Amino acid sequence: QVQLVESGGGLVQAGGSLRLSCAASGGTFGSYAMGWFRQAPGKGREFVATISRSGGLTYVADSVKGRFTISRDNAKNTVYLQMNSLKPEDTAVYYCAAAPFSFRAASAVDYWGKGTLVTVSV
Repeated sequence: QVQLVESGGGLVQAGGSLRLSCAASGGTFGSYAMGWFRQAPGKGREFVATISRSGGLTYVADSVKGRFTISRDNAKNTVYLQMNSLKPEDTAVYYCAAAPFSFRAASAVDYWGKGTLVTVSV
């Protein structure tokens, strides 16, 4: 059973940056593709980014392309989401996710973190 714990959320002004981290335990980190989803108030869970098991392949949603970057450190069992040029519409709870293969759909995720709140003010 894999446990995922997110950190790094908070309040930031529009145009600012945050880096989210997700620490994994209970499994072989390098055996899982990792990713991030987000859920804004009153909306469904939205795919943000995914990274392959080795870290060699990444994919980010069009809504964050050019602003968000996903990376991982397999030695530290941690995946990151660097978020730059934040906008108020990026306000959401951000969830870390893990699955055996890279994913874009929530239905493909095997493990979820509990989420970390990101609030972007105008």
